Amino acid sequence: MSLDTARECPLAGVLAERMRGAREELTRRWLERIAARVSIDPNHVFPTDAILDHVPLLMDGIADYLEDPANEITSDVPVVAKAMELGELRHSQGFDAYEIMKEYEILGGILFSYLSRVVEAVPEPCEKGELLECGHRLFRAVAIIQQTTTNHYLRLANERLKEREERLRLFNRAMAHEFKNRIGTVLGAADVLLTPGAVPPEQMPRFHRMIAKSGRDMHNTLENLLALSRLETDARQQRHIGLRQAAAEVARQLREASDARGVEVRLAEDIPNVEVNAAAVELCLTNYVSNAVKYADPAKTSCWVEISGEVQGTPGKEGCRIIVRVRDNGLGVPPEAREQLFSRFFRAHAETIAGVEGTGLGLSIVRETVEAIGGDAWAEFPDEGGSAFCFSLPCRRGQDK
Repeated sequence: MSLDTARECPLAGVLAERMRGAREELTRRWLERIAARVSIDPNHVFPTDAILDHVPLLMDGIADYLEDPANEITSDVPVVAKAMELGELRHSQGFDAYEIMKEYEILGGILFSYLSRVVEAVPEPCEKGELLECGHRLFRAVAIIQQTTTNHYLRLANERLKEREERLRLFNRAMAHEFKNRIGTVLGAADVLLTPGAVPPEQMPRFHRMIAKSGRDMHNTLENLLALSRLETDARQQRHIGLRQAAAEVARQLREASDARGVEVRLAEDIPNVEVNAAAVELCLTNYVSNAVKYADPAKTSCWVEISGEVQGTPGKEGCRIIVRVRDNGLGVPPEAREQLFSRFFRAHAETIAGVEGTGLGLSIVRETVEAIGGDAWAEFPDEGGSAFCFSLPCRRGQDK
């Protein structure tokens, strides 16, 4: 059978028209099947009316090609743009490539099932070859749209991977530089102490403190790196705890340091009852709270740090996130230093406050951590003084609750 004969087949036009008329029903079936496979609220699969409206357009593109293969699905037709937007959505939702391919496999199955029922009631005569040709057109149309969505998804994933690799290279370089300096300090101080007569007895405690300080800094940095490495594993394999429980654990771990500086670490009453990634949240809170303790205002009679949290948006819906704040009444941050707060090795009070230990890596590690799991980190500066260091996390999927 020639292609010209297939184009003139009346069955193709009838099936395409039936498919256009049923596109809302077919979209609903597709939505239900996808939602049954992934742990996302059905309203989150196509989270906005704009995205949901794209799906019938995909159906129209498939119907057009089914009716006439001259209506080739190429890069300049609207249906391709809609398929690319769907790929971008799936990338932002954390789908993997297999889930996207399965999504279109489901769509193909729904369309084949629907048309196989419809064709029985079509009165137009049809040869077997023509029927096979219609099936081939339908398969090809779905495959082209699937390929478009998947390719755009993979391009975005590759861009993110390259960005993360570059950030990792810079981070490793910074870590190597930091450890080299600390190890140099330890070895240098140890050599001096081991050299007979090189240091007067009254000066020895100063070198002991240098060694101890560098050792503590390297230990703290290694603890942070271990916590970061745990974030690279599958989220379903990680330990999750309640936000209040995580905050209480951080307050307990830092109690000795906070008591030594006369700082009260307290938990707000309204911390929401939500589960969070234990490693990520404890790491972030530890850095935020320890900084607040270090930079407490010695002129105040009462120094405090408060951990609070809230859920913004509706769980299971697009854009829902958990906000965690660490508020204090400490020294605050000079306006000229605020833009660099989350930069590596930057210390806002390095030139003005002596005796405060730190590597300048804590805030940058917080940002790296929360961005790796889809969140953000920032600081706020209330008019009444002090500061509030915050981070956000996306609300978790249903299977993690």
